[in-house]
Amino acid sequence: MDDMAHPQAGALSEGADVLGDDAGAPSGRRTARLTELIPRLVPGSCGATTTVWDGGDEPPTAATHPDLAELVCVQLREDDGPIPTALRTQEPVHAADLLHDSRWPCYRASALGTGIRASTTFPFRRDGVTVTVTLYHLRPGGLEGVAEGPPVILGKLLTDTIARDRRYRRALAAVEQLDAALRSRTVVDQACGILMHLMDCDADAAFEVLRRSSQHGNRKLSELARAVVATRGSVGVSAPDAGTRAPCAPC
Repeated sequence: MDDMAHPQAGALSEGADVLGDDAGAPSGRRTARLTELIPRLVPGSCGATTTVWDGGDEPPTAATHPDLAELVCVQLREDDGPIPTALRTQEPVHAADLLHDSRWPCYRASALGTGIRASTTFPFRRDGVTVTVTLYHLRPGGLEGVAEGPPVILGKLLTDTIARDRRYRRALAAVEQLDAALRSRTVVDQACGILMHLMDCDADAAFEVLRRSSQHGNRKLSELARAVVATRGSVGVSAPDAGTRAPCAPC
């Protein structure tokens, strides 16, 4: 097993433990814990930041130090720095020595002001979720060789987890909507049955009475149907227009 395999295996194991321990917790908590883990697995790194873009205007950010959190804010506010660049290109962005790197004036000034001399940003994207992981170093260089190491493994793991949670939330919402629709359909069928009995009409005509009453009264169909069921048809409903398939006697 080569030298890189051990930290990779350790990162994957510890990252899986973090996500397993926090299963069901808000994604921000898991992101913060993984962010704290990343620099411990990269010798020489002084800290890390993570951003998670999940459809909102402002991405949740986790940082191992307040100064690093401010560096992220500067980049997003000014659209200047490795993070915006990585988001645009979807490629890793390396700054080996910010003292001699003039690509991002605002970021460079802020980073040097906090003692940061080097950084590396990795972007990850899956199913509409975009994550960036940035490592920082107090000396020039020092971040070479991390392109296939623990930050990438944990970044991919975090992105996959958030994307999976997002799919789960969408599926859960769809199930809840379907369940509500089924409950609504049941009560509408019950209301139609009551109207069919009271008005001596068929199911289509009863539904038409219910639909028109809902429109005229500016009430939801399911709400009116529940009222019909609760009162056994004593609530007022409009008789159908002439030409309805089956004649109905008004309630």
